[in-house]
Amino acid sequence: MKQYLELCEKVLKEGLEKSDRTNTGTVSLFGAQMHFDLNEGFPLLTTKRVHLKSIIHELLWFIKGDTNIKYLVDRDVRIWNEWPYEAFKKSSDYNGETLEEFVEKIKTDDEFAKKHGDLGPVYGKQWRAFGIGEHTVDQLKNVIEQIRTNPDSRRLIVCAWNPLVLDQMALPPCHSLFQFYVQDNKLSCMLYQRSADLFLGVPFNIASYALLTMMVAKVCNLGLGKFVHTIGDAHIYSNHFEQINKQLTRTPRPLPKMYIDRDTTNIEEFEYEDFRLEGYDPYKGIKAKVAV
Repeated sequence: MKQYLELCEKVLKEGLEKSDRTNTGTVSLFGAQMHFDLNEGFPLLTTKRVHLKSIIHELLWFIKGDTNIKYLVDRDVRIWNEWPYEAFKKSSDYNGETLEEFVEKIKTDDEFAKKHGDLGPVYGKQWRAFGIGEHTVDQLKNVIEQIRTNPDSRRLIVCAWNPLVLDQMALPPCHSLFQFYVQDNKLSCMLYQRSADLFLGVPFNIASYALLTMMVAKVCNLGLGKFVHTIGDAHIYSNHFEQINKQLTRTPRPLPKMYIDRDTTNIEEFEYEDFRLEGYDPYKGIKAKVAV
C-alpha cells in the first residue's frame, strides 16, 4: 500500500486549497492513478485498521441491487447512515431524534425504514437496473456474460453515473465507472473515481473493487490480474490532516491474503461467510469524522 501513502503525501505537499460541497475545506489534486497486483496480496491498508466487515457487506448490498440502508444497519454497518439521517431531519416526521435513535428506528420499524432508509437510485440500482422507468439494463449481469463469451471486448464496463436520476440520489456516485480487462486468462479491473476522500473513503474503495474483481474472476473461472485505481479529484479534508500525518509515520506491514471459499458461477450467491482474510496485522484504527 506504499502507493496510497505516497499519494497522500503528494496531495499534502502539492495539493491546492479548494472549497467543497460540505463546507469542510480540502487540499486537492486532480488526476492520480495507483496499480495493485492482486497476486501480491489483498490491498487492505495496514497503516490503520480498516473495517473489512463493512466493505464486504456494502459490496454484497451493491450486488443485490439494494439501495436501502436497512440491510447494512441490520448487520451493524454504519458507513451510509449519515446521508438518510440528514434527509430525515428535513422531513415532517423529524422530532429531534439523534442519529443513534434514527438508526434504531431503521432497525426495528420496517415501515420507517422503507420511508426513510432509502438512498434513492444509488450504486446497486445502477449496477443492476440502469436506466429510467421500465427501461433498465442489468449491467453487472451483462458484463459477466460478456467476460465469459467475449473476453477481448473493450466494452466490459459498468457505469454508476446516470445523469437522468442524479438529483434523486442521496449522494451522486463517487466511484462512477469501472472496466474489466482479460489477458492471459487473468482478470483486471480499472475504476474511475470522480471524487476521492483519501483518508476515509479510498482505503474502502481499493479493497472493495479488489474484492469485486476477485468475485467476478471466480464466477468466470479466471485468474487474477491488477486493480487500477484512477482518481479525478483526490482530496484530503481539512479535519483529516492530523489523522493523515499520524498514518504517514507508520511503516506499512505485509499485505494479507483473501480467500473466497464458495465455488459458484452466480455472483449473487456469495455470502459474508464465504470470505476469509488471513495474515492481516494492521496498526490501530484512526478515527475521523465523515464529511456529509
